[in-house]
Amino acid sequence: MFETLRNAWKVVDLRKKILFTLFIVVVFRIGSVIPVPFIDAHALHASTSAVNEFLNILSTLGGGALTYGTIFALGVTPYINSSIIMQLLGVAIPALERLSKEGEEGRKKIAKYTRIATVALAILQGTGYFFYLKNSNFLTVKGTGMSIFAGFVIIACLAAGSALVMWLGEQIDANGIGNGISMLLFTGIIAQAPTAATNLYLNYWETGRYGVFIAIVAAFLLVIAFIVWMTDAERRIPVQYAKKVVGRKMYGGQSTHIPIKVNMSGVMPIIFASSILMVPTMVLSFMGNHTESFWYKLLSMFSTQGVFYALIYFAMIIAFAYFYVTIQYNPVEMANNLRQNSGAIPGIRPGTPTSDFIQKILSRVTLLGALFLSVIAVLPILVSIAANINISLGGTSILILVGVALETVKNLESQMLMRHYKGFLE
Repeated sequence: MFETLRNAWKVVDLRKKILFTLFIVVVFRIGSVIPVPFIDAHALHASTSAVNEFLNILSTLGGGALTYGTIFALGVTPYINSSIIMQLLGVAIPALERLSKEGEEGRKKIAKYTRIATVALAILQGTGYFFYLKNSNFLTVKGTGMSIFAGFVIIACLAAGSALVMWLGEQIDANGIGNGISMLLFTGIIAQAPTAATNLYLNYWETGRYGVFIAIVAAFLLVIAFIVWMTDAERRIPVQYAKKVVGRKMYGGQSTHIPIKVNMSGVMPIIFASSILMVPTMVLSFMGNHTESFWYKLLSMFSTQGVFYALIYFAMIIAFAYFYVTIQYNPVEMANNLRQNSGAIPGIRPGTPTSDFIQKILSRVTLLGALFLSVIAVLPILVSIAANINISLGGTSILILVGVALETVKNLESQMLMRHYKGFLE
């Protein structure tokens, strides 16, 4: 990875893209520390760090901005949620499905709808966040009139900040090294690494619990190695192309393969599942002190430190992994493309048998990838429950960090190949 970055730095165009991306990242981090007016940031941070799971979860994905009430407090969450909604609607609404198949123009229209949904979700989440601040006495103003004005300002700032984060991600896609929203998500998580490392050192090494400290660090390194290995793993379906004579030349006859990634969906199933499971925790965080009510006890079952949450999380990741692969891969279309190009899988007849064979391979590989994601995401939660260690979001964060890092390296390598700098990759 470091060799690829060093070689990319030698290319003038890529160096400009890297510098532009770093500039956007700096702007994102600056916006993550500028507080919104009328919020008592210090009291909010002290409270959310101690008791509010929902805000801690969102804050982990946003680099801690939410617990300080900054203009980028909502971060990339509204955009991710709107993207999930658009993908789900793309399967349910035929018009959106047709748009996705219309090429560049269709993608532009879907991107436009995604932006509108992002702003709407940002306003909705900002409104809920304001009422939480108001009910918890984290506002610096008093009185009904001032509270209404403060609410308008806070919601407007949060929605504008979320729209600006979305725009920054699009600028990385257009003028940077690509993968913009993921890069900002990566930045938000990595920004909390020094604090996490310091807490780990103080809680375990300084207290004499050397064995636990070494075990956590070793497990962290092993999980990274395992994620890298599984991310690059693939199932190759052999394909043989028939020979054909055109004039005096013979074409075809070569053997190749169809690569099927084990982890085809990346971290999307985890993001899908966690976004849905955030809803009960979000509602719970706004219920105040009604701890004896039926709904409070019901929603408390979805605590991120609970076994019930871990089981539901496990099942939803597997379900969303199959869903994501279903909307991304069409075995019938793959089989038809093979037949149109005079290709065939050895031992499998063209047509329906080929599509059935590809479907069977996809199902098996998807199950393996889904189990991999589920174990990585759920195991830290179970360890947290058993050992009373707060690492419940560790697996998800590591998956996102490693996935974005590998994807960024691949983007740089592909851009170097496009510029014919083959020697840089050797």
